Amino acid sequence: MALDPNCIFCKIIEGQIPAEIVYRSENVVAFNDLNPQAPTHVLLIPTVHTENAAGLAKMSPTITADLFTAAAHIAAERELDGYRTVFNTGADAGQTVFHAHLHLLGGRGLAWPPG
Repeated sequence: MALDPNCIFCKIIEGQIPAEIVYRSENVVAFNDLNPQAPTHVLLIPTVHTENAAGLAKMSPTITADLFTAAAHIAAERELDGYRTVFNTGADAGQTVFHAHLHLLGGRGLAWPPG
């Protein structure tokens, strides 16, 4: 699937918008969140455009798995004792950019349930 020329995350993938890239592979680009909610808050995005996690899982289970593999790699690099991964799917769940993305959060205690 092609990238969306109007999508901010697609523009980050293509290098049109700067971001602090912390990981890049064929299927995943990861960068530090501009509004971090924890000491480690990284967004991991697939290098294909799809609106949300459900669409990504249907389109490519392999890329979906690659997001989690990349998250584990970043967490290990940052020596996190534990971490949380979150997909927000849909506006009611808090999704504000409609390009599937996985949040990696860690570096402090995380409450449950998450609010």
